[in-house]
Amino acid sequence: MVGDAERLRTELLVIGLFSTGPVSGSAARLDASTAGRLSQIMAHGELAEMPGATVLLHHLPGSPAPRTLLVSLGQREAFSDSAYWRALAATAKVIAEGAISEAVVTLAENEVPGRSLSWRVRQAGQHLASGSYNFFPPASAQARKTRSRPMRSIMLLLPQTLTLELVLALRQGIAVAEGVTLAKELGNLPSDVCTPDFLARTARDMGEEFGFAVEVLERQALEALGMGAFLQAGTGAANPCRLIVMQPQGRKASRKPIVLVGKGMSAGPTHLSPPPGAEAPDRRFSMSGAGSVLGALRTVARLGLPLDVVGLIAAAENMPGGHGGRPGDVVTSMSGQTIEMGSDDTEGRLLLCDVLTYAERFKPACVIDVATLTEACVAALGSHASGLFANDETLAAELLHCGGMSGDRAWQLPLWDDYFGQPGGSLPDAGSLGGRAAGAITAACFLSRFARAYPWAHLDIAGTASTAGAAKASTGRPVPLLAEFLIGRAGVATQGRAPRANMELH
Repeated sequence: MVGDAERLRTELLVIGLFSTGPVSGSAARLDASTAGRLSQIMAHGELAEMPGATVLLHHLPGSPAPRTLLVSLGQREAFSDSAYWRALAATAKVIAEGAISEAVVTLAENEVPGRSLSWRVRQAGQHLASGSYNFFPPASAQARKTRSRPMRSIMLLLPQTLTLELVLALRQGIAVAEGVTLAKELGNLPSDVCTPDFLARTARDMGEEFGFAVEVLERQALEALGMGAFLQAGTGAANPCRLIVMQPQGRKASRKPIVLVGKGMSAGPTHLSPPPGAEAPDRRFSMSGAGSVLGALRTVARLGLPLDVVGLIAAAENMPGGHGGRPGDVVTSMSGQTIEMGSDDTEGRLLLCDVLTYAERFKPACVIDVATLTEACVAALGSHASGLFANDETLAAELLHCGGMSGDRAWQLPLWDDYFGQPGGSLPDAGSLGGRAAGAITAACFLSRFARAYPWAHLDIAGTASTAGAAKASTGRPVPLLAEFLIGRAGVATQGRAPRANMELH
């Protein structure tokens, strides 16, 4: 349906407004029906110029909606992807916090330079669906009951007639949101809940729902494989290590899959040798790599993408104990390379290096590992971009492009030969710690030693997996980046299971 927002009876009407130039589209028609009220608000500066600023109006005369949300789009001439994402995020927040049961959102009708309408629809579906997520701790059943939100129905108003391409874009956006929500939920759980066994049960449940073959390798199987590094990472813990293998039912061994590797470290409360830096990291999010892989697989399954995607979850708990590893210990990896433990804070890379070797058996088209690996990446990039490292420039460029398309950006850092001299020791083939300088790079250099058999990329999400400050929470990143990459590799999306979000296009 084209326009007519001013005639729709809905609980909440969302209108985007530019701070410069005349009002247009649905905003212009609503302005006319309300005797110029929107123009007056803009002229008096009641709506801040910053994209994402909001003003909530109740019972606006001339509008059939009891509530009207005005969302700033910033300056018309500077409107961009970022401004659009901010407007969507602000809208989702108001809907989530206001217990809105239904809404009409017109933001997608505003053109974004260089982006198609289907892109705008997909982004709207993703951000509005994922923005309704609320985390309730396991022990807060009463809070869950009292704070539960009603089922939402969101209608996206478009500037042209509906097409199959637009319907597909909406389905994709909602499916990505579903993957993001799963990653958020897992990331927010405390370590005593989200144990290796819990991750294994989550994977098995997904397998039953979507038809994944799930295999969980325990200590005996890991020992038989020679995964000395993997096992070393969890030797001091009461909850044993698990390697979780997820792949499509009936996958043909002749086809080269995309392999996603996720670090699932349910970290302990302390370390014998904590990482350098003034602020100790929140170990609750150390399994976010595993959560993002599970989230990406859920999106793939929900859309029914014609892809062979294998998920490898390295699940362990890092606790000090009488059987735990010590700095200076030497372990033998599955590849046969010996590794000197430079610190007991290097458990993540010990997990990953053996799983990267294990991935060779799938003869993969490419391997992408995801991990909250280094605080050095936080120091370098903050929370805005994930650190990207790769041994294949084509794969790196593809991931960078997908990050820009999805708003889940990454920044490539080098793997120059100059850095390979830092991680090392006198006895083994490689040291697990390369010193404080270029810590994210030397960690990636270490991992690259185990990923020489295939195109490989490493995403360090230490800064992007969670928000900072007192209200820390999982972000669900980099599920949007991974989903964009997988949808692109699929070429087209097949008719998968319909997403559950209640959202319509008109």
